[in-house]
Amino acid sequence: MKPLVNLEGKIGLITGIANEKSISTGVAEACAEAGAKLIVTYQNEKTRAFIEPVIARLGITDAYLLDVTRPETLADVFDRIDATHGKLDFAIHSMAFAKRDDLHGRVVDTSADGFAMAMDISTHSFVRLAKMVEPLFEKTGGGSLVTMTYLGSEKVIANYGVMGLCKAALEAATRYMAYELGAKNIRVNAVSPGPLMTRAASGIAGFDGLMAAAVERSPMHSLVTPEDIGALTAFLVSDAGRLVTGGVHFVDAGYNIMA
Repeated sequence: MKPLVNLEGKIGLITGIANEKSISTGVAEACAEAGAKLIVTYQNEKTRAFIEPVIARLGITDAYLLDVTRPETLADVFDRIDATHGKLDFAIHSMAFAKRDDLHGRVVDTSADGFAMAMDISTHSFVRLAKMVEPLFEKTGGGSLVTMTYLGSEKVIANYGVMGLCKAALEAATRYMAYELGAKNIRVNAVSPGPLMTRAASGIAGFDGLMAAAVERSPMHSLVTPEDIGALTAFLVSDAGRLVTGGVHFVDAGYNIMA
């Protein structure tokens, strides 16, 4: 199949691949099909085993350990990228975490420690990633950063709890960093997919109901797939999206417009 966008000659970092069904897997596949050379990360050796099929299928040679709760691993990833490639064209942030009690409980009951952990991993890790990619993007003459968000940032989603606050902050960070980095030809965007079953989504109570509602109420009566998300993300990091920055871009069959 002919790719919708051209990423020939571009080098991209993709985080957050957990298994074959991950959003990041769809993004990696779309970017690889468009011609990009990919660098991927894994959280620990146990999780690496789950992404080996993706690495093998896409012919990825650079897979690095990245645990955002351990700053030294982030620094090591970018030291390796700089030493091996000397530049970077795009980076995908797809990481989020909240303790189960904070995710399913009331926001007013969120513990200070739980709130700090969720915000650090889900939101501030994107800021830290942007800080690290900035000098590598400058060597390229610009670049594109994309993060993954969700409608729970602006609408109340049952059992989404503190993650809704994290995603709202993530979208605000997207706008502010787009403003701050735009003069360096660095674009920052967020993609907001409709509900789809991933390992992360499986931890949200009642998620099957969310997917059923998306099919019933969306104008196109369809669920999004990782491939759909990958297609939009590949466009955003390509030269075709060269003047697109600071936005939250929905790929949800129109579900977000419904009252």
